Amino acid sequence: MTEVVSPFWKSSYSGQENNCVEVADTAPGGRAVRDSKQQDGPLITLSRDAWAAFLGQFDQ
Repeated sequence: MTEVVSPFWKSSYSGQENNCVEVADTAPGGRAVRDSKQQDGPLITLSRDAWAAFLGQFDQ
């Protein structure tokens, strides 16, 4: 399992609604993503490159 090494913060892409995504840094430099309403629920972990590619989808 990938180690989460920072506190989670609300993603700026979540907007002002209650459907929030939270993001945290991981040990290898990637990101962990979770649903803010299920803080003990599953995490999606992404490598640094995968995270950059994901964010690049919003720049188009």
